[in-house]
Amino acid sequence: MLQTIEGVYRNGAIELAETPNNVGNDTRVLVTFLSPGEVDLAERGIDQRQAEQLRGRLATFAGDWESPEMAVYDDYETNRRKLEAR
Repeated sequence: MLQTIEGVYRNGAIELAETPNNVGNDTRVLVTFLSPGEVDLAERGIDQRQAEQLRGRLATFAGDWESPEMAVYDDYETNRRKLEAR
């Protein structure tokens, strides 16, 4: 099960914007720190509701994106050149 919830790091703790569904104590998590201003959704005309809907629609692809076969796209240009050199 994958679930993405926005939050902020403050005073040594992660504060989530919402309570996760069906997640018990001691559930492992991965935390990615984003650079401030890295993606300005409002600048792109996307409000909070639209962002949540988009995250929900894209979540259906998470299994595909994270499959081992997709690793070739992590460094697409290098891998493409290797294939062309064969």
